[in-house]
Amino acid sequence: MASLREIKGRITSTKKTMQITKAMHMVSASKLSRAEENAKSFYPYMEKMQEVVTSIALGSKGVSHPMLESRPVKKTGYLVITSDRGLAGAYNSNVLRAVLRQIQERHKSTDEYTIVAIGRMGRDFFKKRNMPVVKEITGLADQPVFSDIKEIANQAVGMFTDGAYDELYMYYNHFVSAISQELTVKKLLPLTDLAEGNTGLSSYEYEPSQEEILETLLPQYAESLIYGALLDGKASEHASRMTAMKSATDNAGELIDSLTLLFNRARQAAITQEITEIVGGAAALE
Repeated sequence: MASLREIKGRITSTKKTMQITKAMHMVSASKLSRAEENAKSFYPYMEKMQEVVTSIALGSKGVSHPMLESRPVKKTGYLVITSDRGLAGAYNSNVLRAVLRQIQERHKSTDEYTIVAIGRMGRDFFKKRNMPVVKEITGLADQPVFSDIKEIANQAVGMFTDGAYDELYMYYNHFVSAISQELTVKKLLPLTDLAEGNTGLSSYEYEPSQEEILETLLPQYAESLIYGALLDGKASEHASRMTAMKSATDNAGELIDSLTLLFNRARQAAITQEITEIVGGAAALE
């Protein structure tokens, strides 16, 4: 059995750890409410933009754009959204495992794919495995604005337009609730799934021409999809970290209770032993 000093030391260190996890839980809870509001407030904008883009792309004859057309796939791009910090439960591991499994199943060589990493955890994961990370961004704020990722989003879309890869998939965690996040895989480019969820399209009059509007709007739409996924991912990150820290705090409390019980038993055993030694010594002197 461990000594009283060792048990007391473990109780003290566990209490300090519990204070940290409790504080992190409270911080994540406060960040979650704002991140959830940011993600949900972005949905109406995305829905309207998709409606306009779909109206032009599908409702007009003779209108075409390279971002709307599928082409033979020689190289695939993967845009992976993770966090910069750990201690978020399975938030990062779910995304990274899914990407790694997909790459191993679809590709035999690193020449067949490339990775755009948003978040330090994803960047480090792929670089340690010598996988091609062509673009990366880290150190994003907990409540990011579009200007934070505009450059990398523009580059990711531009690489498709320039033929650096022939399709682009996006991996991130979709926020469902504070206790539920879903791994989401979305084909970002080419934009061949615009009609999904748009059963009734509004009628618009365009000025200037539809082709000119589409030329400007499609890259902005693709970049907005990346930003929307980032907002969704940030809400999921805070929710996952809040849940993980709540679980860690509860486990620390249970461990403290167990150690306290063990400490009391050890102390009682030590007291009993001392009494027995005193009685035995007194009896020997008689």
